[in-house]
Amino acid sequence: MNRILLIDDEEKLRKLLAKIIGLEGFDVIEASDIKSGLKKLETADVDVVLCDVKLPDGNGVEAAKLIKARYPIVEIILLTAYGNIPDGVQAIKNGAFEYITKGDDNNRIIPLLYKACEKTALARRVKQLERQLEDKLSFDKIIGRSPAIRSAIGLAQKVAVTDTTVLLTGETGTGKEVFAQAIHQASPRREHSFVAINCAAFTKDLLENELFGHRSGAFTGATKDQRGLFEEAHLGTIFLDEIGEMPLELQSKILRVLETGEFLKVGDSKPTKVNVRIIAATNRNLDTEIELDHFRSDLFYRLSVFTIELPPLRERIQDIKALAEYYVTVFALKSNLKPLRMTDEFIAALEKNTWRGNIRELKNIIERSVILSEGGLLDVSSLPFDHIEAAASRMHASSFSMSNIEKRHIQRVLHHTNGNKAEAARLLEIGIATLYRKIEEYKI
Repeated sequence: MNRILLIDDEEKLRKLLAKIIGLEGFDVIEASDIKSGLKKLETADVDVVLCDVKLPDGNGVEAAKLIKARYPIVEIILLTAYGNIPDGVQAIKNGAFEYITKGDDNNRIIPLLYKACEKTALARRVKQLERQLEDKLSFDKIIGRSPAIRSAIGLAQKVAVTDTTVLLTGETGTGKEVFAQAIHQASPRREHSFVAINCAAFTKDLLENELFGHRSGAFTGATKDQRGLFEEAHLGTIFLDEIGEMPLELQSKILRVLETGEFLKVGDSKPTKVNVRIIAATNRNLDTEIELDHFRSDLFYRLSVFTIELPPLRERIQDIKALAEYYVTVFALKSNLKPLRMTDEFIAALEKNTWRGNIRELKNIIERSVILSEGGLLDVSSLPFDHIEAAASRMHASSFSMSNIEKRHIQRVLHHTNGNKAEAARLLEIGIATLYRKIEEYKI
């Protein structure tokens, strides 16, 4: 139920209006002046304030400004006995949803309340989604407790609150964009845009146009001005992924942005100024690229003010189980499956893999395994064939003994029966005592 705060010093009129609004299904609370109205806002979850303009302790138009400053989501409708254009204009400037005249606009009050409540509900929903996004992109959501990943997170948290340029290094699939987003989210620039681009995905001319934009007439087909990603990221953060793939000609333009905060659009003669934080990432050894004249040393020194190397997954073995559990949950929900359980052998196979593709490869393997799963259980047979072969060559021979096969089968049946041992014994065609003995023997 939407809650309305009605502020009016004329008691009879206030009571009448409160009754009318209440009959429409709104929850109405009352106040006779601005001071008491503000106290009500401190304790009640209000959607809309319906406020008289002339009150004993102040003016409703000025009160609207104060209320919006403290409670930006709350909408305000101002009522006046004698409407005038200057007051109406100022009311809207101060954040009022509407400014109406008593008597003349009485039939508009209820429809306006519904519209104002819809706007408040939408604002609350947006705020909720923003909080969810912030939580999703925060450092707390980076999975892993291994010393290697905690060290990288610690460095990222320290640099996040500064405006320093950051260079993220590491193999493909180690989560460099996740770190870049978390750094942005923890920075003073969090209220502004985070823009990401993969520098390896474009040719030189297309990449230049994407980054810096162009002026109308700069080339055939350029019929109007276009903003580039640096402009889109103004006051925020731009993430240049795979910067080691960037052509040398464009590297000089990135260096100019870092040094002066300016760049030239394609076809423009006047520089454009921006205030942007740059986070770059690469899986290449930039020292080697410099020696080969593929990367500018001066740009490298400007980018590598603060370098964070993200560890490969093979150096984070203790994190594999937690990462797998997360992706199993995600893909089970995506596939409308009941919660799945991983066997010890399944986890062991994951932990013995070399993971050349790192977290990205693990994610893909888990998605395929969820699709191939049977009976609510993920075991080695759920893994893609090529992964089974690779894991098998590294696993101890005892993993394929009859006792191991029997253990996995009992686990699968118990999961199928949701732990009902009597039903499991029936399906296994063994006695209940035998089942209990095997549960104890295999430590299931």
